[in-house]
Amino acid sequence: MRNGKLTVVGAGPGDVDLITLKGVKALQTADVVLYDALVSAELLDYAPRAEKIFVGKRKGCYTYQQEQINELIVQRADQGLHVVRLKGGDPFVFGRGAEEMEYAAELGLEVAVVPGISSSVSVPASQNIPVTKRGAAESFWVITGTTKEHKLSNDVALAAKSSATVIILMGMSKLGEIMELFKQEGKENTPVAIIQNGTTEHEKIGIGTVASIENKAREQQLSNPAIIIIGEVVNHRQRILDIQKEYQNKGKELLVKV
Repeated sequence: MRNGKLTVVGAGPGDVDLITLKGVKALQTADVVLYDALVSAELLDYAPRAEKIFVGKRKGCYTYQQEQINELIVQRADQGLHVVRLKGGDPFVFGRGAEEMEYAAELGLEVAVVPGISSSVSVPASQNIPVTKRGAAESFWVITGTTKEHKLSNDVALAAKSSATVIILMGMSKLGEIMELFKQEGKENTPVAIIQNGTTEHEKIGIGTVASIENKAREQQLSNPAIIIIGEVVNHRQRILDIQKEYQNKGKELLVKV
């Protein structure tokens, strides 16, 4: 084995408080941190002595191609350094963390992973949308909206036929195609939520149905990075808001009577 080490760390969905303690400990021992665009810069404060290198993608522009990132990991680790690869969400959920670990391991580096809170379930949860709920959804799909060939995944059509909650990442550029597949299954009235920049101060949310969500997205100027949630569970959010409003109104009535 070589002297260096690679630790792939999931940073969570965006809120800095949602990184794990184990992730923080890995950053504190890092000599080098390679971080992505969806990672909060505040997390870098946990690695005060580390060299920080931005290797993410912004608006389709790459600072480093994947092959260059792989080489950078090995180059730094070959110097006997602890390299932390900090990735948004969970590194094994459409994060290419597995590929980077495999590349490093094949060259004799010690590798480890620190799981992160996946945006696929935590971002909906932050808006009171459960991905499963008794009587509404017995399972959920998590699907990439864009494959490596830049096409819509065939799994979306399969998911549209199911009664499961469907969560689509990186799918805003194909929102129309996605909704068309659900319309073909007679699901025009199925609730849909789009959450942009989830769990951050820049969060935006649009709620509609399969038939109306494209217009909602245009009206609210929703775009990537965003998560699309399709299913009856979306209604839970409004249910919670209604319950809270009801209790607030009851409290006001009691104050008036007193």
